[in-house]
Amino acid sequence: AKESAYLFDFAPTRVLEIYDQFANALNPKAVNGEITEAERKGKPSDLFWPWCAANISVFGLSYAAFVLFFGLNIWQALVASIVGTVLSFILVGLVSLAGKRGSAPTMVLSRASFGVRGNALPSLVGYLILIGWEIVLVSLAVLATATIFKDLGWSAGDFTKVVAFLVVVAIIVLAGIIGFDLIMRLQMVITVATVVITVGYILLTVDELNWDRINGMASGSMTAVIGALLLMMTAFGLSWTNSAADYSRYLPRSASSAGVLWWTIFGSAIAPVILLVYGLLLVGSRPGLIGKISADPIGTLADLLPTWYLVPFAVVAVLGLIAGAVLDIYSSGLTLLALGLPVKRWMAAGLDGVLMIIGSIYVVWVAQDFIGPFTGFLITLGVPITAWCGVFLADLALRKRDYDDAALFDLKGRYGSENWVSIGLMLLATGLGWGLVRNFSDGFSWEGYLLGPFGLGGKDGTWGVANLGVAVAFVVCFVGYFVLCGQRVTHQETSQVAEGEPGRV
Repeated sequence: AKESAYLFDFAPTRVLEIYDQFANALNPKAVNGEITEAERKGKPSDLFWPWCAANISVFGLSYAAFVLFFGLNIWQALVASIVGTVLSFILVGLVSLAGKRGSAPTMVLSRASFGVRGNALPSLVGYLILIGWEIVLVSLAVLATATIFKDLGWSAGDFTKVVAFLVVVAIIVLAGIIGFDLIMRLQMVITVATVVITVGYILLTVDELNWDRINGMASGSMTAVIGALLLMMTAFGLSWTNSAADYSRYLPRSASSAGVLWWTIFGSAIAPVILLVYGLLLVGSRPGLIGKISADPIGTLADLLPTWYLVPFAVVAVLGLIAGAVLDIYSSGLTLLALGLPVKRWMAAGLDGVLMIIGSIYVVWVAQDFIGPFTGFLITLGVPITAWCGVFLADLALRKRDYDDAALFDLKGRYGSENWVSIGLMLLATGLGWGLVRNFSDGFSWEGYLLGPFGLGGKDGTWGVANLGVAVAFVVCFVGYFVLCGQRVTHQETSQVAEGEPGRV
């Protein structure tokens, strides 16, 4: 109750606190994203709010159309959606455990497994993923606003899109610059508001459900089920793994590991699972929504609502998208610092904002549809980030001690400059992964080049839609690193003990 009262307190003293946070963001010491022990605070349950807010967007309802695109019946679609979503967020929870064992962002902690300089490869991939999601979420917010304005009979042309674009971008960039404390408070407000409006959405559209159509959906192949499951893993949790420890690193080192794991998984997965289940029932009842969602996911969902509910739905839907983009721009700024860019964190967030603006302009005003660029982005970058996740989790499983924070910034430290085994595994897994996925997006038809040579029926065969490359990339990197780098980790931690560094927690 005390925390809630503090959150909604907008007295002059709160304005001064926010100003202080902004000033701290501009502080020259805030360069590499590293935090001190004094900055550690809170409890594992605090992780619920940012992760729930970032994944509770009504955009989750639209994912049902992507699942049913595989031609599944309702039971197959439910299994693929629920299992894929939960599994992906288990990976996010596991990566979050690294946060309380180190004082740096996720992609800086990754230097322990790739080397200080060698970590530039996964950092670049992680940065592109985060920027891509920022573009996706901003574009969705703008398109949804224009569609809802049109449904209300208001202006829905370029002027409306430009105003919506400027407001959304301003909120995201400002929150990304100010940083952690503002984000945590913003996410709690957005979570509560989105829950209320989403429950209202379900109550107002439940009469659209047609159980005869739902039960009459034709079954798909097992490869299609696997493909939908892996797509949901890529769309949800896997896209968050490269920033998972950015928030848990603020917890005390004594925080419960089980608590960190549970609250990250529960906070992340609960909303997407509920939204996906209802979305599958809704889209299964009205198959015609699949094509419309591909052009404007959230605007299409708004078309089912009575006029009086459109404004609150629009506000909360856009806020939900902003919540995800805020976490993305905060983490992408930290990832730029992990790449070694010699700027302050707020400057990195500002640069991200520029790239986000350019990409969003292309999607909103140039691209012919939304689903093409979106799926192309998900599949193509999903493979290498999954490969990185395999390496990172294998390294984390091998370590018994906390990270040596100083060595993460020292080319001659215990983690070394480059770990060519990790780099080689990631490149190998990415090559295999791209060869075992099929991408329908323009410009990416070259993917899937191993489906024929490996006897899987080629791009048009039954395995063409299974997205096997995602699973292969993870397994190759996890097993490869665990087998090949065990002695490397042991040597690092043996020298850590000899030098009297902190022990395990």
